[in-house]
Amino acid sequence: MTKLRLFALLLAFAPALGLAASAGPLESSGTDLSDRASLQRGAGLYMNYCAGCHALSLHRYSRIAEDLGLSPELVEQHLMPANAKIGENINTGISAGDGNAWFGKAPPDLSLTARARLGGPDWIYSYLKGFYIDEARPMGWNNTVFPGASMPHVLWEMQGIQRPVYEQGADGQPHVARLELVQPGRLDAKAYDQVARDISAFLQYVAEPAALKRESVGVWVVLFLAFFTFIAYLLKVEYWRDVH
Repeated sequence: MTKLRLFALLLAFAPALGLAASAGPLESSGTDLSDRASLQRGAGLYMNYCAGCHALSLHRYSRIAEDLGLSPELVEQHLMPANAKIGENINTGISAGDGNAWFGKAPPDLSLTARARLGGPDWIYSYLKGFYIDEARPMGWNNTVFPGASMPHVLWEMQGIQRPVYEQGADGQPHVARLELVQPGRLDAKAYDQVARDISAFLQYVAEPAALKRESVGVWVVLFLAFFTFIAYLLKVEYWRDVH
């Protein structure tokens, strides 16, 4: 079995393998791939806050420039490390060895996260909003969507610090019922929601870049089919005119 077929099989059975599992209900992200400004903001946020640990090895800097309407010079200046080249894949992040040593597990490549996780961008959006303080965790943080997450909350200065409010579940064990903000961040709730939405939209785009062109081409396809249907109707009327 080729690597490509094996990867496709893994994606197909992702829910069964636990790759798409979520511990709680997901919030609607409201991402819009036609919102280029959101994708551009998401790219900047990702490169500034996420790319230090997580690579996007299936994507290229040049593709970001082309798809998001950014000049190569702008991408080189603001979205790339100094030693990278515009045509290279986004192999940022830390080594597997350092990741295992620092976090207990190497940070994953996020190229296909929006496709591998059940809920796609909604999962990412809810995850970015679901961090809370948990002194029992090595990094001091936990997550309602992905309990036991090894990563710290890198956006905490923007969102603020949340603590969980527990309620006893049907199994008799305490469960996180909701999160309450105990230390405000730089942004209010609405502004942070937009940050989480922009990053989610960017990762949705990265997981399937062709979706941008497919959606734009789809409009023209629908218009062509509507026009062709109208012409076919007029042709039918003309053919059947003498029959009646």
